[in-house]
Formats: sequence, C-alpha cells, structure tokens
Amino acid sequence: MRIDLITVFPDMIAQAVEFGVIGRAKEKGLLEIVTHDLRDFTKDRHRSVDDYCYGGGPGMLMKPEPLFEAVESIQYECSSRKVILLSPQGKIFNQEMARQLSLTDHLIMICGRYKGVDERVCEYLVTDEISIGDYVLSGGEIPALVLVDAVSRLLPGALGNYESAQDDSFSDGILDCPHYTRPADYRGMSVPEVLLSGDPQKISKWQRQQVLIRTLRKRPDLLKLDVLSEEDLEFLKTLGFGLED
Repeated sequence: MRIDLITVFPDMIAQAVEFGVIGRAKEKGLLEIVTHDLRDFTKDRHRSVDDYCYGGGPGMLMKPEPLFEAVESIQYECSSRKVILLSPQGKIFNQEMARQLSLTDHLIMICGRYKGVDERVCEYLVTDEISIGDYVLSGGEIPALVLVDAVSRLLPGALGNYESAQDDSFSDGILDCPHYTRPADYRGMSVPEVLLSGDPQKISKWQRQQVLIRTLRKRPDLLKLDVLSEEDLEFLKTLGFGLED
C-alpha cells in the first residue's frame, strides 16, 4: 500500500510515521508513505495556500489551485485509489472504514487547515471526506495519522500476530473481552480461573460472554442483531437485555 499525505506541516507527519506499527510496516516494505508540502505547489512568492472567503465572513480558506496540483502531481500505478479529505464534516471514522481502506492500494490524504477548503476541492477532487469525531482540531494532520495507524495495522504482516488485529475491539462491531497476563495473582487480584483451565471451549465461551457484558455496560449502542448469534441473544436475555427486530 502507498499513502500520500498533503500538508502544510510535513515534518509533523514525517516524524510520527517512523515509530511503532507504522514504522515496522514501512521497514517490511508493506507500506510506503510519502509526505508532500502543499506550499511546494503554490505560484506566488509568498507561497500562499489560503485566501479570504467570497461573500465575507471570518477565517481563511484553503485555495483550490495548490490542492488540485498536489494531487495531480502524484503518479502511482495502482488498481484502486481514494483521495481523502480529513474534515469535521466527513463521515465518522470507524473500524469497518479502516478495514475497507486497508484493501485500497493507494490513499491520498489531504490535511485541511484554517476554515476548511474551497468547495470545488470537495466536489471535483475528493472521493471521501472523513472525520475522527464531532469536534474541531487545528488541522487534519492528527486525524490523518489516526487513519494511517488504524489502516496500517490491518495490513497482513504489519503486526507480529495478524490475528490479534482481527480480535481487537470493533473488529466484529462490538468491544473486545478483558485480557490478563502474568502474574496470575497480583496483590490479591487474581486472573479468572477459567483462563487458567486450559480448556479452549470454556475459555472461548467465557471470552464471548465477557465481550457481551462489556459492550452492554460500556457501549450498548453497538449491540445490533446483525453481529449477534442466537447464543449471544440467549445470554443477553439472562442479563435482562433484549433486542427488538
């Protein structure tokens, strides 16, 4: 996979992608990340990337010319490509979106700044607008890094154990179960006995039930019929929770 990031703060991106899972994915050749300074695509001596809004109003808007030229300058042969604008007006990012993006060969991410971008960029250049939440940040660099991290860890081989990514919270639409490691007893706090039993069927059943309990307590909005089995529904009924069709 290749990811191109267009930003007015390239150093902010370039340093962050050298660490952790992203850095290892790059080292393994699974991921190529290229950062572009938007100011390199300006024509004036001030290297301006923003201007006042037509119609008045406060704030500056990112100009269309450098954004179009930056995207059009990126030449990469691939079978699938998306041009993503990180914007508070976009669709809220989730694990399923991360999975879909991880199947794309080439992602171009535009890191917005100031009041936003000229609407022509959204209409004629961008394929997807994505937001990481209903709040406003100073720019799209941090949201872009969120996407890069979430997507890169789903690439086969990026993690030491690929299946660990498939079992994360939200991988099947709901939360993950509790996990424990050594020591089995710490300050009187013990690991559940079932996890020490060595019985894979009992462990699997316990883990699934804990998934349901945790999701019910913390994110009941995620409990949807399409992610639950009949056994799940029966267990939820014992907790006094029912779902309507």
